[in-house]
Amino acid sequence: MEVVHAIGRRKAAVARVYLSEGTGKITINKRDLKDYFPSELVQFVVKQPLNLLNVAEKYDVKVNVYGGGFTGQSQALRLAIARALVKINAEDKKALRAEGFITRDSRVVERKKPGQPKARRRFQFSKR
Repeated sequence: MEVVHAIGRRKAAVARVYLSEGTGKITINKRDLKDYFPSELVQFVVKQPLNLLNVAEKYDVKVNVYGGGFTGQSQALRLAIARALVKINAEDKKALRAEGFITRDSRVVERKKPGQPKARRRFQFSKR
């Protein structure tokens, strides 16, 4: 099997995933998963699509990820892994879609508007 490539995005984060047959090793920016994401919860989010299909020990995952924070990066990575798994086996798409791993979360930070301190917040106003 050749290497399968997929991209996942979330907020400002972009994850490029290269899936190949192996022993279940996940390498992010040339560092181990546990080094890059020390939080157990974030590690769980990354592994969700692999665990759902019971293929966590079947593939090696190499990742380049940049932008955003750890939450956005982990969710971008989850989407990219799910997309790569669908490229390998199209029948898995239904199961991944049911869990919501195929859907791109398009919510991004709204821009700040002029004459306001934030996107929607107005400056304090008093009639007197």
